[in-house]
Amino acid sequence: MTPLPAVLDLGYSFCPNDTFIFYALHAGRVPAPLPVRERLEDVQTLNEWAREGRLPVTKISYRAYFEVMEEYVALRAGGALGRGVGPLVVAREDLGDLNGKRVASPGNLTTADLLLRLAYPDARLTPMRYDEVMPAVARGEYDAGLIIHESRFTYPQHGLVQLLDLGAWWEQRTGGLPLPLGAILVRRELPPGVQRGLNAAVRESLEYAYAHPDEPKAYIREHALEMSDDVMQAHIDLYVNDFSRDVGEEGERAVRELHRRAVAAGAARPSTLPLFVEG
Repeated sequence: MTPLPAVLDLGYSFCPNDTFIFYALHAGRVPAPLPVRERLEDVQTLNEWAREGRLPVTKISYRAYFEVMEEYVALRAGGALGRGVGPLVVAREDLGDLNGKRVASPGNLTTADLLLRLAYPDARLTPMRYDEVMPAVARGEYDAGLIIHESRFTYPQHGLVQLLDLGAWWEQRTGGLPLPLGAILVRRELPPGVQRGLNAAVRESLEYAYAHPDEPKAYIREHALEMSDDVMQAHIDLYVNDFSRDVGEEGERAVRELHRRAVAAGAARPSTLPLFVEG
């Protein structure tokens, strides 16, 4: 058996929904089965690190999870699923059909990238950091951009218009299932008791943030880039919800459906492994 490390590196993004959820765990306000140490990076970097198996616990896009399911399993708490939370496609003007168009993407391992490939298989996607997408489109370097996180609140400031809401596209084609965006993974080799303990710790960290909403603000602000307070709070309100407490049966169905469609499109391999930590 692999010996347990003294500290578990926990990777998550700079985004307000993640720093809100993980503040109490990072600050030691809630108990955890092992001490954790934050590793903050953008989502595409975390996705790539998961491919390399660099972190024992990490936030990840569901698209990337489908590539590392042999090594990792998702916690039931801490993830990002929901309705009205979908990535947007924006441009300087209406383009109509996106097939054949040059589209800036926040990363080829993001759920957003997968959704656009499902909707427009012949779109020509170029990966880059998510915060570089809108400026690149505004400069005319790409026909359109695929935006995530706080960009959905700020794209008009770049002179861009919305072409497509991929969350609405997903809901219309799945009978209203919530859209799975991101999950918190733990390595499958960790003992089940540690996995369950981490799930409980993440859920308690979220509950602590809800119970003490002012306490995490300085930590969230520290990592929120140049985001206004209103956008920061709107980001939390949109992406943190009941599915963040527990994915639930409906959330599990949504993840299975996304995986099924990814497999059908040749973007993922079939798997019979459990998707989520038990208990």
